[in-house]
Amino acid sequence: MAAILNRRVLVLNQSYEPLMIIGAKRAIILVLNEKVEAVENYRENIHSAYLSLPLPSVIKLKYYARVQRKNIVLSRKNILKRDNHTCQYCRAKSVPMTIDHIKSKKHGGEDTWENLVAACVPCNTKKGNQPLNESGFQLLKKPRKPTMILHLQKYVKQFQSSWRPYLFMQEKN
Repeated sequence: MAAILNRRVLVLNQSYEPLMIIGAKRAIILVLNEKVEAVENYRENIHSAYLSLPLPSVIKLKYYARVQRKNIVLSRKNILKRDNHTCQYCRAKSVPMTIDHIKSKKHGGEDTWENLVAACVPCNTKKGNQPLNESGFQLLKKPRKPTMILHLQKYVKQFQSSWRPYLFMQEKN
């Protein structure tokens, strides 16, 4: 039961705009307080002594909420998530990853979304403090700050396929 309550739930504004991801406990409270309506549900049900309700997967606010977009925090976790835990130099995946400065701090590089990439230990060691053009390495893709939609898309797991249409991930037929 505790594992079910740790599930993630996608929150949509009244306009179906994706807002955030919250825990199932909080989502159930919002449903019971009639602040949201469940748009999609998981297969499991939540039972109490007096009621049984489906575990929500996607919920929509009943009233439009004007939200000021928060910046996505620049962190090791978010950089690895943005780069899909893949070395941006050699495409190695699921090995111990480090964070590499494209332009090293020694040469004036800063901690920004555009200057940090995921790198495997051998590539990061081999590149060292060299500028990218002198190191012989090429990036798989130009790093940039992820949008909120791209950031939320990274949370979609196989059992959360009901989120796909709301995060613009639906495959075209």
